[in-house]
Amino acid sequence: MPPPAPERAGLAVIGAGPAGLAAAVTAAEGGLDVVLIDAADAPGGQFYRAPAPGLGATRPEALHHGWAAFTALTARLGRQREAGRLCHVTGHQVWAVRRTGEDWTLHLVTGPDGRGGAAVRARRLVVATGAHERQLPFPGWTLPGVVGAAGAQAMLKSGLVLPGRRVVVAGSGPLLQAVALSLARAGAEVPALVEAAGYGAYARAPLVLAANPDRLGEGVRHRAGLARHGVRMLTHRAVTAVHGTERVEGVTVSRLDRAWRPVPGTGRRVDCDALAVGHGLVPQLDLALGLGCSTRPGTDGSAALLLDEELRTTVPGVWAAGETGGIGGVRLALAEGELAALSVIADARDGRPGRTTARVARLRRARRRMRRFAGLMGAVHRPGPGWSAWLAPDTEVCRCEEVTAGAVRTAVDELGAGDSRTAKLLTRAGMGWCQGRTCGFAVRELAGGATDGAAPDRRPLACPVTLSTLARAAGPEDA
Repeated sequence: MPPPAPERAGLAVIGAGPAGLAAAVTAAEGGLDVVLIDAADAPGGQFYRAPAPGLGATRPEALHHGWAAFTALTARLGRQREAGRLCHVTGHQVWAVRRTGEDWTLHLVTGPDGRGGAAVRARRLVVATGAHERQLPFPGWTLPGVVGAAGAQAMLKSGLVLPGRRVVVAGSGPLLQAVALSLARAGAEVPALVEAAGYGAYARAPLVLAANPDRLGEGVRHRAGLARHGVRMLTHRAVTAVHGTERVEGVTVSRLDRAWRPVPGTGRRVDCDALAVGHGLVPQLDLALGLGCSTRPGTDGSAALLLDEELRTTVPGVWAAGETGGIGGVRLALAEGELAALSVIADARDGRPGRTTARVARLRRARRRMRRFAGLMGAVHRPGPGWSAWLAPDTEVCRCEEVTAGAVRTAVDELGAGDSRTAKLLTRAGMGWCQGRTCGFAVRELAGGATDGAAPDRRPLACPVTLSTLARAAGPEDA
C-alpha cells in the first residue's frame, strides 16, 4: 500500500530519479518541508532501477555504476523521512498541476485501475520527470523480440532477465555501450553493437573532452569491456530490417551515408533472437509544458526546458533538474538536483543563500562543464535526416493505432497535411495509449513540419486518468 500523500508541503519534487532524489534530500536537509512523488515503489528512477526484493538479488550493485552515490542518497532520504521533514509518496503519478493562489495544487492518481488519487498543495515545485527513449521505426520493428535499448536494461536491472540469448544492440548514443556490456556480463551473446553515428566526431571538441575526463574514461572502459566479451562495434551502420515470422530471427545491418541513408548493396544479415534498439533519450516534458514552461532546442534535435543558472524555469515558483533540461547523464542530474534545491532554499529565505555560496559556485562550474559535454554528445548522436529512407510503405510508424508510413505520406502528399497535427487528425497517428511519445518524432519528420527542437504538443493531462478522477478533481464551483 503506497504511503498517503500529505495535504500540503513547502516543496513538491516530482520524480525520484537521481535529480529528484538529490533535490528532495538537499531541500529537506536545508530545513524545507518536502514531499517527493514518484510512480515507482522505490527511489532511483530508471537509472538506479533495482531488482524486486522477492527476486533475492544479493549484488544489485553489479548492474550499476555509481551505486555508492545512490546508497548514500537513499541513506540521507531515510534520515530525513524519519525526522519527519520529507514524505516520499510512492506509486503515485502526477497527472496535472494547477495554480491555486500562491500555491500549486498537484493532482495524483494511484492504484491498479487508476481510480485512487489525492491532491497535494505546495508553494514551490521541482520538476525532475526524466526522459523516455526515442525510437525510429524500420521494417520489422514491431516483431516480438524487439525491445528498447533502455527497456532491455530495465528488464535486466529490475527482473534479472535477458530479452534473448543472442542480442543485437543498435541505434545511437552512449547508452548503447552500457546496455551491450550489461547484457554480455549477464550471459547474453552480443554479436554486434550497431551505432548509426561515429565516435570519432567527439575528437572535434578536444577541450570539452579534456574538461570531462570521467566521461572519456568511461568510454574507454566500456570499449575495453566490450572487446573482452567479443562484441563487434559497427559504426555508421543501422539495423534497417528485422526478419522473422513469430519473433526475431535475424536483422539486416546496412552502412549509412552522412545523412543516415542506407548505402545500396551494403546490407548484411546478422542472426539473433532479440534486438535492443534506441536512438537516444528525449526529455519527458508533459507536466512542465502543461505548467507553461518555455523550451529551447537541444543539439540532439529535441526540445528541453529553458532554465537559468539557478535551474528556474520561465514559470515563477517552478524549478527543473536533470534530463528535463537536456539529456546529460546521471552525474549532471545529481549536480542539478542539488543546485535546484539550494536555489529553492534561498528563495524560501527571501534570497539569502546562507552558507552555501561556495557550494553553489562549485556546482555551477560542474554543471557548465557537464552541459558542454551534453551538448557535444547530442550533436554527435543526433539522427540524420535520411533515416526515413529505412521505411517501407507498410512499416508501422504509430504502433498504438497501427498507422503506416505510407498512410502518413499519403496524408502529406495527397491530402495536404503540412504539419504533424494535421497528419495526426487525418491518420490517428499519435492518438493511442502512448499519446505520441513513441511515434511523435517520426510523425513530425514525415509530416515535414518543424522538428528542430520544436516543443511537443501541450497536453492538459500528463497521463491517462478515469472520468471519475476528473470529476473528483473538479471542485463544486466547476460543476
